[in-house]
Amino acid sequence: MKTTKQIGLTLIVALRRSLIARTVVALLALAVGTLPMSAADALTTAAEERSDAIRPFHIQVPEEALTDLRQRINATRWPEPETVTDTSQGVQLATMQKLAQYWATDYDWRKVEAKLNALPQFVTTIDGVDIHFIHVRSKEKNALPIIITHGWPGSVIEQLKIVGPLTDPTAYGGKAEDAFDVVIPSMPGYGFSGKPTTPGWDPQHIARAWIVLMKRLGYTKFVAQGGDWGDAVSEQMALQAPPELLGIHVNMPATVPPDVAKSLKDGTPLSGLSPEEKHAFDQLDFFYKHGLGYAIEMKNKPQTLYGIADSPVGLAAWILDHDARSYELIARVFDGQKEGLTRDDILDNITLYWLTGTAISSARLYWENNLAFFDPKHISIPVAVSVFPDEIYAAPRSWTERAYPNLIYFHKLDKGGHFAAWEQPELFSQELRAAFAPLRSGLTAKN
Repeated sequence: MKTTKQIGLTLIVALRRSLIARTVVALLALAVGTLPMSAADALTTAAEERSDAIRPFHIQVPEEALTDLRQRINATRWPEPETVTDTSQGVQLATMQKLAQYWATDYDWRKVEAKLNALPQFVTTIDGVDIHFIHVRSKEKNALPIIITHGWPGSVIEQLKIVGPLTDPTAYGGKAEDAFDVVIPSMPGYGFSGKPTTPGWDPQHIARAWIVLMKRLGYTKFVAQGGDWGDAVSEQMALQAPPELLGIHVNMPATVPPDVAKSLKDGTPLSGLSPEEKHAFDQLDFFYKHGLGYAIEMKNKPQTLYGIADSPVGLAAWILDHDARSYELIARVFDGQKEGLTRDDILDNITLYWLTGTAISSARLYWENNLAFFDPKHISIPVAVSVFPDEIYAAPRSWTERAYPNLIYFHKLDKGGHFAAWEQPELFSQELRAAFAPLRSGLTAKN
């Protein structure tokens, strides 16, 4: 069996004619490199002449890497089962063993690799870090450009199901005037983007980079969307308020009033909450008491998480234990029930983390962040909010209206959770069409 050092990710990259020779050198060097390799590692030499160049990107994972993954799964040293019948001690052994069995025997990475490669992918360097992104232009001349940001433990795979409905709405029950040009970047330290080698890539920095990216793509007007860290980045873009940014849409908004935040922290009694507000309070109270452990560790000491960088099953368990409702859904999926996600969906995302070696580099975003996640940020530009019931908390309209004085759209849905675009792509696409409709006036084909 080859060692990890002997396994490389072969990235087939089409560059400008003047850079072909350098590209070949980069690919040959990569072939003997160390797994995991980022797009930055493979392409730095080939693109050193133009750091602002936009370079086409293609994925081809060598079979040796997939063989190594399966061998590591099969070599897992399992612990004894939990001593309770519920999930209070964490991800249950039976769920993990079902996941591992499917992952090692029936799962096929090549399917999602083909899906990714069927879309236009690119890499560009911003502030010394290579940024990987999907960029699909609509055939409709007045399409609204949108940049969509994933979170943790997500990736660009979360958004694959909404690319078609957004860029080609007439094929999915929409109208031509609903069309978007879609840009989906991998955050630094995630997926095929480069891994920062120095501190400083916090949500504010990523927001600045996304503005640079959209301008580099030639867009003079655009909107932004995000949930989880994508919310934090989109809100920071809104606070930086570049004239090109028309508005944002978020599906995990920051709306918690100061008195509610104080009560959640120290138990200060609250009175006068509406039923909707009390439900949100109870959801947040549960999350802070029972669901925040992963974030605390990644905030404090992300480098300590060597185990999830070395064990694929350890990584999978860490990713599954994000929020209670998502874990319950995933457990049902591996019990054979039909849900908004499939076994392949779940393993596509986990396998991307494994093959790119981004378990720890992605966790560092928590260490970098100094923002209070759910506190209102006093955004003045237009904001649209969609509330999914199984999110970490379902933001009440009353809190949302106070948090966003320029709220142009608010809608509560009947189903969907933290990974809304992934779980409910049809509903999510409809939400973006409706949310940004007021901002389309005056948009021209020249954008």
